[in-house]
Amino acid sequence: MNTKKWKIAGLVFLIGFSSSLQNCTVHHVYHPTKVVKVKKIPPGQAKKITGEKSARKHAHG
Repeated sequence: MNTKKWKIAGLVFLIGFSSSLQNCTVHHVYHPTKVVKVKKIPPGQAKKITGEKSARKHAHG
């Protein structure tokens, strides 16, 4: 009879302990960031796109 009380008490403790752990969960939300690389096009290519005759306006310096 004494072991039956210990089994019930252990079961009650285990249920109480496991239910208390359920309230302590942490949820992390992962938001990936997108890396966008901007490539500069060469002056000659920009000249072709705009239809101009000179690439001087599109040069870096």
